[in-house]
Amino acid sequence: MTAEGADTAVRVFAALASPVRLRILHVLAQGPSDVTRLVEQVGGAPSTISQHLLTLRRAGLVDFRRDGRRQVYFTENPQAVADVRRAAERLAGREGAAGQGAAGS
Repeated sequence: MTAEGADTAVRVFAALASPVRLRILHVLAQGPSDVTRLVEQVGGAPSTISQHLLTLRRAGLVDFRRDGRRQVYFTENPQAVADVRRAAERLAGREGAAGQGAAGS
């Protein structure tokens, strides 16, 4: 892996390290949304949701377009969001099995 690739991976994994950002990604995988709808779906203050969206944008996971006075956020690859969820579930399953094996030793 190149240094640039490693930097990108760190940025993406850091963005995914927040439960709130993961919930935002899940909502956006269902379709575009503005901050008001994200607040309703995810919870939290609009300013907090906006900060999370900025982190996700910097990681290249979401983008936005203007629609009049509001910004509508979206993910261009909802399948990648589903893949991340499935990978996390598989890894968590393996981690649980490994932890049980170590405890039984």
